[in-house]
Amino acid sequence: MSRRTSRPAGPGARSARASAGADPGRTGPESPCPCGLPATYADCCGRYHSGAAAAPTCEALMRSRYAAFVVRDAAYLLRTWHPDTRPPGVDFDPAMRWTGLEILGTTDGSAFHSAGTVTFRARYTDGGRPDALHEKSRFVRHEGAWVYAAAVFVD
Repeated sequence: MSRRTSRPAGPGARSARASAGADPGRTGPESPCPCGLPATYADCCGRYHSGAAAAPTCEALMRSRYAAFVVRDAAYLLRTWHPDTRPPGVDFDPAMRWTGLEILGTTDGSAFHSAGTVTFRARYTDGGRPDALHEKSRFVRHEGAWVYAAAVFVD
């Protein structure tokens, strides 16, 4: 996910704002993981956020980045952003709440690949109004780890 405010979007790209979902103080280790998989936050994306493990696939990284927006973990988002496209910072919009993630498709992005894509729909409310971000994100390996490289907004 590429929502950010610290750097202007490139030509033709949508304005991007970093944002967050459910109250970050309410997502604890035993809470359901915001990424939608049937595991606790600690056993799922929380272990990537803490640095205890690295996301093994593009889809795992995409899910963990979505969860990082929900819990407002700017450090993780920046750490998993390719240095060539990484903004100087991530600003979270307090009026925005991420409400669900749907993975629509993936290409490559496993342990046997050096690049891959994840197409997803992330639902959110902004000031109480529901909306969705539909994006195809591109991931690459950088220094052995999967990182977010770029996105094409689908709609």
